[in-house]
Amino acid sequence: MCRNIRTLHNFEPAATSDEVRAAALQYVRKVSGSTHPSKANQAAFDEAVEEIAHVTQHLLDHLVTSAPPKDREVEAAKARARAAQRYATAGA
Repeated sequence: MCRNIRTLHNFEPAATSDEVRAAALQYVRKVSGSTHPSKANQAAFDEAVEEIAHVTQHLLDHLVTSAPPKDREVEAAKARARAAQRYATAGA
C-alpha cells in the first residue's frame, strides 16, 4: 500500500508509540490523499490518526508469534542493501 509504512510487529525493542503514530499518520495521508488537510478537515484528520494509532497499538499488543524477535539494526542494514541494489546506476 504505502512504502513508508513499516512492519512494527515482532521487533526487539517493541515499536514505540511514536512509530505507531507515524504509521497511522502515513495511512491517513494515503487514504485521504492529503499530507496537509485544510482547516475544515484538520479535526477529522487528527481524530482519524489518533483512532488508527490506538487500534494499531491494540493490535500489536495482542499479536502472538513463535518466531524470534527481529533486530532493528539487522533489518535496517538489509533495507539499506536492498536500496543500494535497487538504486544502483546501470553503469556501475
